Amino acid sequence: MAMESKQLFFEHESLQDRKSIKAYLKAITDGVSKGVLSLTDNVNQTTLNPDGLIRLNVEVVGERNRRQLQIVLDWKEDDEEARDDSGALVISAD
Repeated sequence: MAMESKQLFFEHESLQDRKSIKAYLKAITDGVSKGVLSLTDNVNQTTLNPDGLIRLNVEVVGERNRRQLQIVLDWKEDDEEARDDSGALVISAD
């Protein structure tokens, strides 16, 4: 059985300051709350409709003096998925 390959809908990479990152994260949380999230740059545009149960994956990886925070939101369109609960996540800015 062949694995289905993933289709790339949108990709953007740029250097931003903390204030800009905060604004992007606020827009993402507002979009998740409203159930509609639009992503646009000079090349691409896509609209997402997150609904139902949304899987949250948070991972920090790195090497030497560089760190990468990966936040992934994953949901099925037009489908409900059983909840995979690995416990409560706590994120703070101490």
